[in-house]
Amino acid sequence: MKKIMTVFMLFMSMQYVFAQTEVPRISVSFTNTPAEDALAEIERKTSYKFFYLSDWLKELRVTGNFQDTPVNTVLDNLFEDTVLNYFIMDSDRIYLLQNNQIYDSLPDDFFGAPDKVEDDFPQYDQLQDIGPLFVGNDDNNRGLETVKIGRENRNSRRRTFTLNGKALNARTGQPIPDLAIIVEGKDIGTSTNANGNYSLELPIGENIITTRGLGIEESRTQIILYNDGSYNFQLNESVEALDEVVVQGNIDRNVETAITGVTLIEVEKIKNIPLVLGERDVLKAAVTLPGITTAGEGASGYNVRGGRTDQNLILLDNGVIYNPSHFFGIFSAINPFTTGSAEIYKGHIPAQFGGRLSSVFDITSKDANTEKFSGEASIGPVTSNIVLETPIIKDKAALMVGGRATYSDWILDSLDDEQLSNSTASFFDVLAKYNHTINENNELKATGYFSRDEFSITSDSIFNYSNRLVSLGWDHKFSDKTTGSLVLSNSEYQFGIEFDGESNDDFDLGYKNNETEFKYRMRYLPGGKHSFDFGIASKLYVVDPGNIDPLGTDSDVSSLVIPRERGLESAVFISDSYEVNDKLLIDMGLRFSFYAALGAGQQRIYQDNAPRNSGTLVETQEFDDNEVIETYGGPEVRLSARYFLAPDFSVKASVNNAFQYIHTLSNNTTVSPTDTWKLSDLNIKPQEAYQASLGFYKNFEGNKYELSLEGYYKEQRNLLDYKVGAQLLLNEAIEQEVLQGDGQAYGVEFLIKKNEGKLNGWLGYTYSRSFVKLDSEFNEERVNNGEFFPSNFDKPHDISLVANYKFTRRFSASANFVYQTGRPVTFPIGSFAFNNSEFVFYSDRNKFRIPDYYRLDLSFNMEGNHKIKKFAHSFWSFSIYNVLGRNNPYSVFFVTEDGDIKAFQSSIFAIPVPTITYNFKF
Repeated sequence: MKKIMTVFMLFMSMQYVFAQTEVPRISVSFTNTPAEDALAEIERKTSYKFFYLSDWLKELRVTGNFQDTPVNTVLDNLFEDTVLNYFIMDSDRIYLLQNNQIYDSLPDDFFGAPDKVEDDFPQYDQLQDIGPLFVGNDDNNRGLETVKIGRENRNSRRRTFTLNGKALNARTGQPIPDLAIIVEGKDIGTSTNANGNYSLELPIGENIITTRGLGIEESRTQIILYNDGSYNFQLNESVEALDEVVVQGNIDRNVETAITGVTLIEVEKIKNIPLVLGERDVLKAAVTLPGITTAGEGASGYNVRGGRTDQNLILLDNGVIYNPSHFFGIFSAINPFTTGSAEIYKGHIPAQFGGRLSSVFDITSKDANTEKFSGEASIGPVTSNIVLETPIIKDKAALMVGGRATYSDWILDSLDDEQLSNSTASFFDVLAKYNHTINENNELKATGYFSRDEFSITSDSIFNYSNRLVSLGWDHKFSDKTTGSLVLSNSEYQFGIEFDGESNDDFDLGYKNNETEFKYRMRYLPGGKHSFDFGIASKLYVVDPGNIDPLGTDSDVSSLVIPRERGLESAVFISDSYEVNDKLLIDMGLRFSFYAALGAGQQRIYQDNAPRNSGTLVETQEFDDNEVIETYGGPEVRLSARYFLAPDFSVKASVNNAFQYIHTLSNNTTVSPTDTWKLSDLNIKPQEAYQASLGFYKNFEGNKYELSLEGYYKEQRNLLDYKVGAQLLLNEAIEQEVLQGDGQAYGVEFLIKKNEGKLNGWLGYTYSRSFVKLDSEFNEERVNNGEFFPSNFDKPHDISLVANYKFTRRFSASANFVYQTGRPVTFPIGSFAFNNSEFVFYSDRNKFRIPDYYRLDLSFNMEGNHKIKKFAHSFWSFSIYNVLGRNNPYSVFFVTEDGDIKAFQSSIFAIPVPTITYNFKF
């Protein structure tokens, strides 16, 4: 009998819904029509009268074409993307409501399900109506700001919805990272990321949300959640003096995320690390973390998990930086005062990124202050830096301009290198950023950047190189569930050499590399367990491999221009962050990349089964402008997963592969300004890499301590290397000078980090190996008998210790210790005579190593007083780089004098280097 009654109740509910649809039909058409005008038109064509508040429809415009359509269907379409509901009363009144609905009857199961209904109908829970939502009348919550999110849908069976948004500083408009967001009484919480973004899965109805953060007033907000939606917290700065503040933001980020091998560096948190010449440097700080190294002191470029320097994608506001260094690699080309954070992916690389094999350095500049004029500056022994921020439209738009320059010649005189001590060098960089919040659904950001270095190592040569980029980003929110981001960027790197000697071979040499990218990315949050990212990207490479012209009328140098290269790299990508259950989270992505080498140009065809040289050249093919020369491409799998072994202990694993269609040409150990880039074409294949990693992550005492252990294995294909004695610059037939082979890398990374207390910092240890194999059936294309040999940057042991001790709020000390195994080199092991000439006989490539490297740096830091009302807040840093005076070798080279082979060692900083830097912020 009870089963029959339940079926009867469901049937009656269906009859009620059917009865409600029996409303008049009308034909109307609207095109971007004000909503009030549209309702007036419906009133004119029916007997209905609408009741509402005009403010609800003030800026709402509607579009739609309806022919013989029921009025309720018309209203459903017009209000679909709004928070408006409606209720039809009798046949002449329609009431509009914000967020919630009017109920003319309670659901039959509102006071509980009939006996045994759950047993008779296992799907009963999914059939239940939610019913009216009631807000509590707790005295503790009176006076709270109440925010209603979404629109109530009486037909929905969902119990939870997604709330996302940003936390912003109400005074400056800047995003607030690491802000704890807690739902009272429901054991739900999260924290904001580096851009101030957050996402929460909340139950329907009333939620009391508390926010807590360093330097931010605690807030409580009553959120009435009807559906998926977004809300931006506008929070005030805290002016209360505290004895100690424990930062709880991103408390378990290292354990909770599914992505392996990812590191977030915030510039403000590295200001105490003692670095060379007192310059705060986000990229140099990255080198103190496991898995990231450089080939040596003063080297530009970074080696990540056994990868080459050209395998790192370095992005500044979505634009590519090709040479991220100043001043022989001692400084990075990224201004620390304009930088907000850097997210480094060295294991699992999200599907939205492509074109590089080893890592992504995703660097984001901070947004300008939209509330008031502000700035920051520093004065050091080598560089000075200033950043100014000014509102353009108060609370909506602002401009930031930052510049940095050097007066560094004096420091070169003190270096323990005769060539460098007789050198001159200078650099500068400028960045401008405009950010504009047009409305709650649209945000525009534009960045322009330029840097230039000029130096002279000898009296007859002047070298220069520059980076330039422009990027434009537009973020648009289509709905509470869907957002889109459009990025346009252009980057250019170029270098030049001007030689003016005593002979008649003076010349002016130039090189340029340019790329333009379009990228459109969307994010869809359907609610529940999924979060989708998908989009398209396309990038046009234009490489001018070099030109040389005579310098002056007396020069005997002939003009030469190497033909331009062009290539188009495109991709589509999609990823899904899928929460399988409370313990298992999977981040799965797929990227399909496609590359086409484009004309106009020439391609040389060589004999099959023969080495590439001038003797095996068969013919030269000509290709017209934009004609496809060769294509490459394929799928790139990005899969990473996290499993909780305990609430603060997780295991993560990832596998991924990638293609890289652009290569560097260099026979130096480290990146130099004269390294050139080569696009894949008919004779040079793209690089490929496959990486698998497994790691364990543990937090102790509420994230006071972090511990991680991660291992990886990587295989690479088509790595570009060079033949002995290769001529790489200004060579039209470059494929005759290079080789392509396999790579292999593996390692283990250990990190222990203390985040709280007077003493904090981290200890990192990396054991890693990196090998190259250049094998061929032809002797001239085989290196080390075709067997694996260590790469130039293979350094098995790497230890970094960073420690900070805070004596008081104003005074602190820091230490930085680094130890690395010496890198491989090729030594001469004998000599022989041939045709009355003496020649040097060298060992197998990279068979020996230079001495191990170690260095200790110390600093003492003094902040100004913490008064709120003062023009500027100051910060002094007294540091000593290389306290032990260790004569670390930068390189080892050999010369022949009077028939003897002599070895020489070059060092950059062989003595302690003291520095005083003054920073102030206003």
